[in-house]
Amino acid sequence: MELKLNQLKDLASKGIKTPSFDVEGMIEKTKKDPTWVHFGAGNIFRGFIANLQNTLLEKGLSDKGIIAAETFDFDIIDKIYTPYDNLTLLVSLNADGSTKNSVVASIAEGVKGNLSDEMSAARLREIFENPSLQMISFTITEKGYALTNASGEVFPFVAKDFENGPKSPSHAMSVVTSLLYTRYQKGQYPLAVVSMDNCSHNGEKVELAVKRIAKEWLDRGYVDAGFVAYVADESKISFPWSMIDKITPRPSEEVKKNLDELGVENMAPIVTSKNTFIAPYVNAEVPEYLVVEDKFPNGRPALEEAGVYFTDRDTVNNTETMKVTTCLNPLHTALAVYGCVLGFDSIYKEMNDPQLKALVEKIGYVEGMPVVVDPKIIKPESFIKEVIEERLPNPFIPDMPQRIATDTSQKVAIRFGETIKSYAKREDLSPKDLTFIPLALAGWMRYLLGVNDKMEAFELSSDPMLSELQGKLAGIKVGDVDSYKGQLKNILSNAVIFGVDLYEVGLGDKVEGMFLELIAGKDAVRNTLVKYLG
Repeated sequence: MELKLNQLKDLASKGIKTPSFDVEGMIEKTKKDPTWVHFGAGNIFRGFIANLQNTLLEKGLSDKGIIAAETFDFDIIDKIYTPYDNLTLLVSLNADGSTKNSVVASIAEGVKGNLSDEMSAARLREIFENPSLQMISFTITEKGYALTNASGEVFPFVAKDFENGPKSPSHAMSVVTSLLYTRYQKGQYPLAVVSMDNCSHNGEKVELAVKRIAKEWLDRGYVDAGFVAYVADESKISFPWSMIDKITPRPSEEVKKNLDELGVENMAPIVTSKNTFIAPYVNAEVPEYLVVEDKFPNGRPALEEAGVYFTDRDTVNNTETMKVTTCLNPLHTALAVYGCVLGFDSIYKEMNDPQLKALVEKIGYVEGMPVVVDPKIIKPESFIKEVIEERLPNPFIPDMPQRIATDTSQKVAIRFGETIKSYAKREDLSPKDLTFIPLALAGWMRYLLGVNDKMEAFELSSDPMLSELQGKLAGIKVGDVDSYKGQLKNILSNAVIFGVDLYEVGLGDKVEGMFLELIAGKDAVRNTLVKYLG
């Protein structure tokens, strides 16, 4: 028994929920008059976004699906989409240990976003020439929108796209801009260009990239001024912002074994030539949120009927701010740095640790909630309660502190700095009253020493500032408090890293003091946590 269209009845006999709609009819209608193309064919798309459209199909609120386009890892189309008739087996992981298996059948077609391939290019241009197309969306990660490096220099492959024009570019944003040019030439048809990536101001990122490429091509004579005006006209091309939240971790071996026992064959994960670890199934947590700015010049699917929030840009931004600065991301970072130092290999195990659980409760409920941004459409109190009581402790979400600790230097200004700044602005609050956010920051400094609480070295996660930060911490030795000669001062005063100069807001000395407690010797991290958290 395999994940195939002609074996859906067999799958249903094993208790797997299968589509009740006419899948083949949906495929035919979608290919003829497509309404939605999604770029980025990975797990978050298959396990969340495609399932939203699957819900509309099940409810009879749409008769069309989504066309998936992969611009980075073409093996995903060849090895995960085509052999399984574009079906996905979604395994929902409940916090109580139970699972629910369902077939997501809303993907009508998988296409390689490769404009150098004649067949793929022809199909994509045909899709973009169709007036029926309402939206394109993305889950290509934040890096997928970047045209320049950290120094502002254009990447060589992007510069090549600038020089060679819209015929066969390679960068995802250049590919999309080229396809928009095709649509412009055909009839200047309207379209919504919607980033659904988990990054702040995501719509702005795709908008800036598309407009930059269009202008570079205009300067080189590849496109006319009308095209630049077309992508700048919101009545023609819109760039809605969105906030997305759902954990879809890498495929679990335990889930694979369960599917084997059910008799579902050929479910083994693969590693592609681009090092993507992916499987025919997606295992994911149940909670999910998608908030989208309602700006669709050519109409859109009725995704509100599948649980999507449509609203204005400010509300999208406020929802993102709520999640990133209070209710989820700062808790993740605190668990990540302390989890690594204390030898944990999973987030859920940390939530069984009394001090670490108390730490995130204090950061979220006690210090974050007084200044939380309330987006109105989602209650912050309900959101954070779900995070702390259901999502983080879920043993079937195999997320690791080592993964979350990646790029921490790029995150703390938002995850903690925004709350600190909010305290500084309030007359009734003072940053000096904070205890647990400074404890998290001191924990990050302690983590950067690369020595765990048993005085053993461990490997630090990648971070673009890692070598610079470790250089500033040189000379500090765990177990030797006297080795500290003020090395943190140059870091804690850096407003770029923390969003504020921690000394100016009265927190620098407090973080230093906590750090000294954390480096006192073996088990000093645990002892310090017990001191502050009981």
